[in-house]
Amino acid sequence: MQLKTWVSGAVLLAAAGIGGYFWQQQAEAPATAVQNGTSQGAGQPAGSPQAGGPQAGGPQAGGPKAGQRPGGGGEGRGPRRPGGPGGAGGNPWNAAVPVRVIEAQTTDLKVQFKTIGTATALNTVLVQPRVGGPLLQLHFTEGQKVEAGQLLAEIDPAPYQVKLAQAEGQLQQNVAQLKNAELDLALYETLKSQNSISRQQYNTQQALVNQLKGSMKSNQAQIDAAKLELSYTRILAPISGKTGLRKVDAGNLVQANSAEGLVSITQSAPIFVVFSIPESQLQSLRLAVRDLQMQQQNQQKKLVVEAWDRSDKQLLATGELTTLDNQIDPATGTLKLKAQFANSDDSLFPNQFVNVRLNIAEQAGAVTIPQDAVQYGADGTYIYVVENNKAQLKMLELGVVDNGQVEVRKGLAAGDQIVMEGLDRLRPGRDVTVVQSSKQD
Repeated sequence: MQLKTWVSGAVLLAAAGIGGYFWQQQAEAPATAVQNGTSQGAGQPAGSPQAGGPQAGGPQAGGPKAGQRPGGGGEGRGPRRPGGPGGAGGNPWNAAVPVRVIEAQTTDLKVQFKTIGTATALNTVLVQPRVGGPLLQLHFTEGQKVEAGQLLAEIDPAPYQVKLAQAEGQLQQNVAQLKNAELDLALYETLKSQNSISRQQYNTQQALVNQLKGSMKSNQAQIDAAKLELSYTRILAPISGKTGLRKVDAGNLVQANSAEGLVSITQSAPIFVVFSIPESQLQSLRLAVRDLQMQQQNQQKKLVVEAWDRSDKQLLATGELTTLDNQIDPATGTLKLKAQFANSDDSLFPNQFVNVRLNIAEQAGAVTIPQDAVQYGADGTYIYVVENNKAQLKMLELGVVDNGQVEVRKGLAAGDQIVMEGLDRLRPGRDVTVVQSSKQD
């Protein structure tokens, strides 16, 4: 009740501007009373139960238990000694760092230009009918490999057979007329020598013979044309390759030179890959081509081109560079190139997207390390190596990169142990423990 009175009085006096002094006086009073051994409430000795305070020296007073050290956390337990779990006075952060290392090795690296390209069929033909008529029969299946000259389809030949017979009949008439005119000409020549007929009559007969000979040539041409049209009723494969999906079924009436056609044939063995390189790489490519020609002299050896899949993880085929375009595209600043692949196993498909690697040189006996081991700092590229169970930092001068392996031109020797894992806690001179050591694949 007294505390409530003090608080209420403090609030009221604070409003009057004198609360600070009153609160200080009231707060000091209980402390003084306890020190003098008396209580403000009932006048009892300090520490008695009636006074609401703990007994002097008792456990309720917050004093130490029997046998307990002052300030201790429990019985028989003193203050903790300095030092960590690494031992008395040891620092766990100075312990040896476990690392995984790999050895640098000597290998042959390829200097490559990497770009993207598109596989292009050597030849692509849309088979179109050259004469019109009902389509009688198809002699191929979709996706079939066909050879040049193989029968693909047949068109009804009856109208063209009739046309051929008509031309042959006309020729036969002209042959008979010519034979009769030649006999008359021979007779006129005899009569002319006897001066029995005029020279004009002889010349007219001779002109008739020449006219009939010309008609025979025209009739023969009509026969040849009719035979040619008749042959067009048998549609043959113009090239060797693989057929696509057919555009027309048997029984349909087809028209000559229809845009839809019957089927397409693609020749994909060999096959080309068309790709581009930046203008900045053109000089290096030309030097590589020149050096290769000088080395091989009379041999026609060309630069090797590799075609990789879309994920750039699987090698699909290997070919040769065949052609450089004759000008740079000003819109993109690139030069188009073409490489040829044998593609006997159909590993490349027409219009397929591929990742291209053009090999222009080879670094023999280069010291290589995995590209993932290289670290990058303000002073340049560096790695950590293990020497005498200690980590040492080495600055590097790097060269070409080939399939995840990078050439080290300066700063490393073959057989050095390079740290691959555990780099985050390393510093020069730090003790290390090698938990795994392996050679590169």
